[in-house]
Amino acid sequence: MLKKFQNHLLHNFQLLNGKKILLATSGGKDSMVMVHLFQQLDYEIGIAHCNFQLRAMESFEDQNFVQEYAAANDIPVFITQFDTKAFAEDYKVSTQVAARELRYNWFYELLETENFDYILTAHHADDNLETFLINLSRGTGLEGLTGIPEQNERVIRPLLAFSQEEMEEYAKLNNIQWREDSSNASDKYLRNKIRHQLVPMLKELNPNFLSSFHKTQTYLQEAQVLVEDASIMIYQQVAKQEEDTIYFDLKKLKKLPNYKSYLHQWLKEFGFSAWDDIYDLVESQSGKHVFSPEYRLLKDRDSLILSPINFVNEKEEYFITENQKDVNFPLKLSFCKVTDISIASNKTIFVDTDKLQFPLVLRHWNEGDSFQPFGMNGKSKKVSKLFKDEKLSLLEKENSWLLFSNEDIVWIVGLRQDERFRIENTTKNILKIQLE
Repeated sequence: MLKKFQNHLLHNFQLLNGKKILLATSGGKDSMVMVHLFQQLDYEIGIAHCNFQLRAMESFEDQNFVQEYAAANDIPVFITQFDTKAFAEDYKVSTQVAARELRYNWFYELLETENFDYILTAHHADDNLETFLINLSRGTGLEGLTGIPEQNERVIRPLLAFSQEEMEEYAKLNNIQWREDSSNASDKYLRNKIRHQLVPMLKELNPNFLSSFHKTQTYLQEAQVLVEDASIMIYQQVAKQEEDTIYFDLKKLKKLPNYKSYLHQWLKEFGFSAWDDIYDLVESQSGKHVFSPEYRLLKDRDSLILSPINFVNEKEEYFITENQKDVNFPLKLSFCKVTDISIASNKTIFVDTDKLQFPLVLRHWNEGDSFQPFGMNGKSKKVSKLFKDEKLSLLEKENSWLLFSNEDIVWIVGLRQDERFRIENTTKNILKIQLE
C-alpha cells in the first residue's frame, strides 16, 4: 500500500510537496495508518488530536496514546479538549455537528498559529460509501451523492482512494498500534448500522462493489460539474444583483423547463430548506416570503427578491439637531446653509430653515402617513400611494426613510420633497439637504 499511496500523492497531491502538513489523529486505526504512511515519506508533519470528552476515561486514554506516540516518534503534537455536550446544548445542535464544528474551527486556527499549510484527515473509500448511503437514506440532491471531496480549501483527504480492507492489512503488516473506539460497536448510530449491516451485504452481492461505486461516484461528480456550469450560465440571464440584493426575473425563470432545479442550485448556499414553500412562491401573490436563518426570499410582482434579513422597526427614530452638519446612520445625509439654490433632485432638496422645527426626525414610513407633494399646490397624498405610483418593491418600501419636522413630512428621502417647506421669495434662510 505504501507504494500505491506514494504514487497517489505524486499524481493527485503534488501541492503537498515541500509543505508543512498537520495530520488529524484520533488514535484510531485509520488515522494511525495515515500517520505511519507519512512517516515513511519525506514530508514535514505534525499531529492534531481533539479530546471531545464524550467517552469518559476512554477519551483521555486516546489522548495519552496519541501524545505518547508523538513523543516516541519525535513528531510535534497539538492537543485540545472540548466540552462537546455543553457546546451542542448551547447552540441547539447534535453532538456530531458540534464535534465537527469544534474540530474544524480548531484545525483552521492551528493552520494559522502554527504555520501549517494543510490539514489532512484519514477518511477512506468505505467512509465515502457510508456517507453516500446516509445521504441517500435521508433524501438528497445530486450534491449529496457526490461524496466526500478530496480537497475542501485547506482540508485534504488523501486516503479516499483506499478501502478499509487495505488500511487494515497495512496496519497488521506494519504492526501499527491503535485505539478502538467503543462507540463504533454500537448500532444505535445510523452510520454504524450501515457499516455493520448494509455495506457487508452489498459487498457480498458484488465483491467489487467498492470499485463499481467509485466509478459511479466519478460519473456523478462529472454530472455535478455540468449542472454547476449550466446553473451559472442561466443565472446570468435570469438574475440581477444590486449590492447585497439579488432580483430573479420570474418571467424568464418560468420559461425554463426545470426552473425548480435552478432555484435549488442558486438558493441552497443561502441556508434555505423549505423548498416546497419556495417553489410555491413563484405563483403566489406579492408580499409572500420565505426565510432562511439569515436571508429572506420575497415575491414582488414579477420578481423574487433575495436579501439579508433586515427586520424593520417602525418605531426606530433618529434625531437631527439644528446645527448638525451630517448624519452617517441609518443614511448618509448632509445639511448645509446656503445663500442660493441650484436645481433640486431626488437626492438634493432646498428648504426654508425658518419653517423647520428642530430636532428633525428620521424614521421609517407608517401606514397612514401623508404629505403634500412638491408642486401640487397643497394637495395631500398618502405616502403609500406615492410608493405605488413609483412602483417601489416591498423591499424598497421597507427601506424607505422619511424626514419630519414636528409631525410634518419634509422629505421622503431620495424620492419627493414636501410642498410646505419649499423656498419662497420671502425666504431668508436656506438649508440644503443632500443624500450622499
